[in-house]
Amino acid sequence: MTFGEQPAYLRVASDLREKIANGSLPPHTRLPSQARIREEYGVSDTVALEARKVLMAEGLVEGRSGSGTYVRERPVPRRIARSGYRPSSGASPFRQEQAAEEARGTWESGSEQERASAEIAARLGIEPGERVMRTRYVFRDAGEPMMLSTSWEPLAVTGRTPVMLPEEGPLGGCGVVERMAAIEVVVDNVVEEVTARPGLAEELLTLGGVPGHVVMVIERTYYASGRAVETADVVVPADRYKLAYHLPVR
Repeated sequence: MTFGEQPAYLRVASDLREKIANGSLPPHTRLPSQARIREEYGVSDTVALEARKVLMAEGLVEGRSGSGTYVRERPVPRRIARSGYRPSSGASPFRQEQAAEEARGTWESGSEQERASAEIAARLGIEPGERVMRTRYVFRDAGEPMMLSTSWEPLAVTGRTPVMLPEEGPLGGCGVVERMAAIEVVVDNVVEEVTARPGLAEELLTLGGVPGHVVMVIERTYYASGRAVETADVVVPADRYKLAYHLPVR
């Protein structure tokens, strides 16, 4: 193979990808069988199989038990707007995660105490094993699961206060900034780092994806005078949503 030449399975996958993109293989159409690919492109069974695996990994096709492999309908990604850490007073967790004013989704949540893992302790600047409040959320838009979020707050900050449980008490359901202000902790900075990875089985089960689908993970941490008071992982299906950041110029 000369320098720059693609392996055969990638060339086959590229041609099939183009047919999917231009509509020659529209959504719900059965992908040519392994034998058909082998004959049409003059390649081995191994090459044909690897090409199909590439398309499945990219989320362009999906296997149906006992039926074959079909072209997936590709949703038009919807925007999730994010614009910093100061939503309007009384902002719900849904508004906290999506800054768009029209965002009026619903969410389910559950909180429990646990000991911080080494990773979470490092993010919060505490010792591994210290007590934290973990809260898990499922956010829905028009009934459709769109985001998952798991947050951790150090009980050294919120323990034995009215805001110890994020979804209960007088400020239950409000955003981090307002809840922390109620106990005289002033949030003044937030850091978000965005990465992508294959979704975990339990994440995809909730979000309606299939094995191999990619998710975006927003690792977000709120700070008050340099001290981390909340950290969270927000998980979003990469094929259905795109993140749009609106950052003010100071």
